[in-house]
Amino acid sequence: MDPLSIQNEMRQFDSKNRDFYDQLTPEQQKKFSPYLMIRWGSAVEGSADLQEYYLLSVNKRLNHKFFAVNTSRHKKLQWLLATTVSPDMGALKHTWIAPKKKTAGDTKIRKQLSELFPDLGDPEMDVLVSITTQKDIDTYVQQLGQQ
Repeated sequence: MDPLSIQNEMRQFDSKNRDFYDQLTPEQQKKFSPYLMIRWGSAVEGSADLQEYYLLSVNKRLNHKFFAVNTSRHKKLQWLLATTVSPDMGALKHTWIAPKKKTAGDTKIRKQLSELFPDLGDPEMDVLVSITTQKDIDTYVQQLGQQ
């Protein structure tokens, strides 16, 4: 079995195998993708509580400052952090959740929000764009007494 198959990676993830990254060849270490590991690791099949636990744990331990950490130089650190996520319940079935695709509406909303909140940084703006609709903006602007 390919050690970098997602099924194997998630089995190592759930079993808290802290030696997994060190057991990869240098070529495999170059191919290892912390981003994919996080996307797969954050979603599991099971109870709503278990799904919530994995999502919140991955967000707290791995997503926080993910892009601030140089992913090409600190893959082992990211793997070691990943081994802290599992509640040690054995191998679970992980599922892929595709990233949200940007739409033309997102671009328009982003522009409007940037005008309303010029001090927001990119991460905050990304979150705001993902949860805001055009109706929300229209209501907010009306409440401000603007057109």
